Amino acid sequence: LVGSGLKVAVLAVDPSSARSGGSILGDKTRMDQLSRHPGAYIRPSPSQTHLGGVARRTREATSLCEAAGFDVVLIETVGVGQSETMVAEMADLFVLLLAPAGGDELQGVKRGIMEMADLILINKADGDLKSAATRTCADYAGALRLLRKRSQDPEDFPKALTVSALEGAGLRQSWEEMQALVAWRREKGVWARTRASQNAYWFNAELRHALLTRLEHDPEAAEASRQLQQAIHAGDIAPSLAAERVVDIFLRPKA
Repeated sequence: LVGSGLKVAVLAVDPSSARSGGSILGDKTRMDQLSRHPGAYIRPSPSQTHLGGVARRTREATSLCEAAGFDVVLIETVGVGQSETMVAEMADLFVLLLAPAGGDELQGVKRGIMEMADLILINKADGDLKSAATRTCADYAGALRLLRKRSQDPEDFPKALTVSALEGAGLRQSWEEMQALVAWRREKGVWARTRASQNAYWFNAELRHALLTRLEHDPEAAEASRQLQQAIHAGDIAPSLAAERVVDIFLRPKA
């Protein structure tokens, strides 16, 4: 992409340790050639305790990169599983990158994330793994045909392709497929509708976060939460009922 004159931002989200809370943030170090290119910007961020494969402010960082004039923003997640698909609520295209010969891929990924993917790329289609990558691609192509047709896709999407980061094979075709999908969605109005739906999703998410933050900083609710946690540990009250009581105290008119 940078070789064709585009400005590219890479927002790489690194998993945080559940014990220490720290992250390695070594993505930029591994992208040694790209990090030196004047048309590229790479920003590693820790996921911290945020679920969904992305960081707390990845969406805002994406908007900032768009405003700064970047043509393409790539969000590299921590490695999503069956339910960690929040990146689909902030991206225009969802590309699922998989490795061949990793066991029962179809069982491991299942429908959750496959239903979100616009394009599935089987990497490492080179050397001894080329035949395995081809078989894996065929398996996923067959599985995609069994999924229910989505309104945001043209006739031949979503699809599975093989690529090789080592040899560069399939990368140009993958980018052309992405551009074709984007062009179709813009023409049909899907692009604008998706972004409007995403904005509504994040409005509700920010509203929940703002309310939770205010609840956590409310003195009366904090004291009630401390006392009820002791009652929960003692087995005197159910967690659901305790939570309702804290919320009731928070919503009670202040003197």
